[in-house]
Amino acid sequence: MGSRLAADLEAAGHSVSIIDHDREAFRRLGPDFKGQIVAGVGFDRDILLEAGIEKADAFAAVSNGDNSNILAARVARETYGVSKVVARIYDSARAEIYQRLGIPTVATVLWTTDQIIRRLAPEGSRSEWRDASGVVQLCEVHLHHDWFGLPVSLIESSSTARVAFITRLGAGMIPTENTVLQEGDLVHVMVTDSKLALVETALAKSPKVVLGK
Repeated sequence: MGSRLAADLEAAGHSVSIIDHDREAFRRLGPDFKGQIVAGVGFDRDILLEAGIEKADAFAAVSNGDNSNILAARVARETYGVSKVVARIYDSARAEIYQRLGIPTVATVLWTTDQIIRRLAPEGSRSEWRDASGVVQLCEVHLHHDWFGLPVSLIESSSTARVAFITRLGAGMIPTENTVLQEGDLVHVMVTDSKLALVETALAKSPKVVLGK
């Protein structure tokens, strides 16, 4: 999983560092991997510093141990201030508990590299469903951080998108016009294909720019 994730991120133009306690695991990266490899455990601060954690924009903990992943993710978030952090969890029943600690989690039974990349590099949108005619899509969209703290209704009044539901702390919810967006919310909207690019552009900007305030 880690090698596939590294390959996909590198193919998308990101610089990648890999930490693994087993040096043999680095062979899975293949001969074309251009990133940095560091032997050690992902929650050791000296190892993290060697891997460049102080310059990191994102951190994914995808080892085989839940406790190791959560510890590594918390060190990345709380000690080094990495803003985009995600941890892979085998025990899905514990995922919501970890979410409440401020660490987005992906349960193994639902795990895909696409889901993790959406949280590390969430620009734009990700199509989740398309109607038979290909005109309408359900998409998870990336919001500029200034949208958090504002009512969901502002998304609809400032774009052609309609908010279908929100994923908050791992659970889906249907918002009302008074629902206020919270940091960490994943927002899923219905939008026509022809307007998708405009919606992506609008929501990636601060609402102060979009609303002219």
